[in-house]
Amino acid sequence: MINMKKIYIVTGANGHLGSTIMRFLKRRNEEARGLILPCESGTDSSKIHFIKGDVRDRESLVQLFAGIKNREIVVIHTAGIIDISEKVSERMYDVNVNGTKNIIELCKEFSVKRLVYVSSVHAIPEKKSRVLKEVSQFSAELVEGGYAKTKAEATRAVLDAAKEGLDAVVVHPSGILGPYDVSGNHLVQLVTDYIHGKLPACVRGGYDFVDVRDVAKGCLMAAEKGKKGECYILSNRHYEVSDVLKMVKEVKGGRNLPELPMWVAKAAAPVLGLYAKCRKERPLYTKYSLYTLKSNDKFSHDKATRELNYHPRDLYVTIKDTIRWVCSKKKNA
Repeated sequence: MINMKKIYIVTGANGHLGSTIMRFLKRRNEEARGLILPCESGTDSSKIHFIKGDVRDRESLVQLFAGIKNREIVVIHTAGIIDISEKVSERMYDVNVNGTKNIIELCKEFSVKRLVYVSSVHAIPEKKSRVLKEVSQFSAELVEGGYAKTKAEATRAVLDAAKEGLDAVVVHPSGILGPYDVSGNHLVQLVTDYIHGKLPACVRGGYDFVDVRDVAKGCLMAAEKGKKGECYILSNRHYEVSDVLKMVKEVKGGRNLPELPMWVAKAAAPVLGLYAKCRKERPLYTKYSLYTLKSNDKFSHDKATRELNYHPRDLYVTIKDTIRWVCSKKKNA
């Protein structure tokens, strides 16, 4: 039997998660191709190559597979638009849903060994006061918010393709935080806004926050050990926003912020949104992000721990490394 040489294709290779996966592949001396947008740039090395294209443009994606027909191809599809607004925009649907369908079709055409689709815990229907585990049925009608709806629909498309024969697995990360972000991660923005004194207040609420490096490793383990047609939650545990900011203060210093009850935050959200717009900044506290901070985030990663050897680190380590990364970026700017 011929042992075919493995090559990874990572979409969204300049995104927070995608770029972290590319870092790990480079460290492991793996061969990889990363998809970046036409307006972006990437630094090639001996085994790492960046190719410009757009998941919405099927023809631009074909070059990702050029010259590797007889290779063991693993595709990790991280590309997507993360949006904390409430509605489904045309662009978000086109990227998150139609872009994923383009990737599925190309995986079939080029007989990939495995597709790892990066979904989200937001695609999983919320069950009040119950531990949330992996599900097999996904519907946009069962989740709240534009981002969640598009991820649910795309996840369903991937699992349908798996039923038809495509070797595909799905991972569901929770709220990703950590170093190496150059794409504008909302949670990294929370940390940097606090450090720079731009965060006006803290909201009473929290979520399950997980280190980007643990999610990246989880994606690679899903590629190696995941079972075809299965889903894996890559979460950590619940942290209050106030706890996150206390960690930041402990590491870097900062002032105590007023903690707003949720009803006050919801009432102030339109004003804060307008204020951010006037300053040409993204608002962190939107109707949907506030909904998320009060939603059930009791996600269980037991299945990923059992089958993928997934073990998330303590968030304090993540906060320290994120701040170190942010400060080094500022120093080198």
